Amino acid sequence: MFDSLKTIDSGFKQVKTLAIIFIVSCLILAITVAYFSFQNSAAAANRIYVLEGGQLLTAGARDARSDRPVEARAHVKQFHEDFFTLDPDQKAIDGNINKSLYLADNSAKREYENLKEKGFYNDLIAANISMEITVDSVVLSKNRPFSARTYAHQRLIRATSITNRDLVSDCTLRDVTRSENNPHGFMMENWRVLQNNTLSTIPR
Repeated sequence: MFDSLKTIDSGFKQVKTLAIIFIVSCLILAITVAYFSFQNSAAAANRIYVLEGGQLLTAGARDARSDRPVEARAHVKQFHEDFFTLDPDQKAIDGNINKSLYLADNSAKREYENLKEKGFYNDLIAANISMEITVDSVVLSKNRPFSARTYAHQRLIRATSITNRDLVSDCTLRDVTRSENNPHGFMMENWRVLQNNTLSTIPR
């Protein structure tokens, strides 16, 4: 009789141990499934699907703030290219200047008005001079709001010669609402030309 009781007690302990192991295994499995489900849902949230030409393409979602320095440099570069790329045509000049003035505050407008009063644009048209600019680099500060210093080269193309000039300018950048005229969402403030010297004149 005692042997049978011991056998029952031993069997009960085994069942109890197996039940505990089963419950713990179920908990571990449930936690593991929940963890991987959360990871997959987080990854799916950062995935965007685009339908193009009947094909489903995947694009990754990123934190827009991580791209702001790149956008800031592109904004400053675009301003300089619009402001300083000029052909001897009043409509072309007005078009480029107007595009550039959407990207900067009154400091750029004052510079434009100063050049206009000095007859700079009339001289370009009268002498059939084209002006091109190549932005070498835009150096940004690490802290917000960004300050930017631009290093560039200009070419003044005349019928008989090409004049090369350097250009160094700086400004600060303020975040504004994006628009069709200002796709990067920045406003250049306190823009000023620090250096603009003639480097060489080459006969054509």
